Amino acid sequence: MHEILVTIPTQPRHREMLEKIAPEAHFAYDMKPAEASVENADIILGNVPPAMLKNAPKLRWIQLNTAGTDGYPEVLREGCLLTNATGAYGLAISEHMLAMLLELMKKLNLYGRNQQAHLWRDEGTVTSIHGSRTLVVGLGDLGGEFAKRMHLLGSTVTGIRRSKGQKPEYLDALYQMDSLDSCLKDADIVASCLPGGADTTHVFNAETFAKMKPGAYFLNVGRGSAVDSYALADALNSGHLAGAGLDVTEPEPLPKDHPLWDAKNLVLTPHVSGWYHLPETHERILGIAAENLNAFLAGTPLRNQIDLKTGRKI
Repeated sequence: MHEILVTIPTQPRHREMLEKIAPEAHFAYDMKPAEASVENADIILGNVPPAMLKNAPKLRWIQLNTAGTDGYPEVLREGCLLTNATGAYGLAISEHMLAMLLELMKKLNLYGRNQQAHLWRDEGTVTSIHGSRTLVVGLGDLGGEFAKRMHLLGSTVTGIRRSKGQKPEYLDALYQMDSLDSCLKDADIVASCLPGGADTTHVFNAETFAKMKPGAYFLNVGRGSAVDSYALADALNSGHLAGAGLDVTEPEPLPKDHPLWDAKNLVLTPHVSGWYHLPETHERILGIAAENLNAFLAGTPLRNQIDLKTGRKI
């Protein structure tokens, strides 16, 4: 009999759905499980601190409720399956990106500040997504969903991914990371949707920002470690960039004395674009977990399986 630990928040209808898939299994629902619960589980649906998995000898598969897998491949023993929640967050985060971008392009951040100061003042010309050129760096679920929306709104969209792949219809061009510098100079909007890892750390730095088109906008919703935050603050304060929208930073939480807090034309949110803030995201995560539970019990391939050696999706 399978011992299934579920750390994803569930309602009765979610539990009924899962238990219908595995009627003979024993389910334990605990968002903050004790070490004993982790040790006894052979299936975990949801995140637990990676360090706890070092003492999980029975574990055969863990389904994360996040798209990021940082810390998990290193602690899982060989043969244990790891899957993530890629596909659940694209809707919420891409809309969050659009909201930040439009706030900057239409100067709503400035008008919000004026409203607080009771100041009736015209802030001048604005820019448009229509007719713009967008560069999306990282074409997973997040980057792909944002690229689709920018394409529909009339932007010419170029994508950059870390590995070769077929160009989707919503992209006008597709390149790999070695073409980043040459793509930056023409982009009006640059969106970073990169995962964490040694190969993405500070991909966006002082040199990168200097190569960007003057007056461009920058967005980051992937990992804060992909951006040198001090270099970004300098690029904003110098006026080289017209604005930036961040939902992730390095470090998190952002220290109170960090220059990003007071950087010009920065829209900053505290890593809230994903998680369960949009209820649909929660439903999608549980849907992926249910789909994979059914596949695991049937012995068929699982969705979003991660290679423990590379940390990337198989």
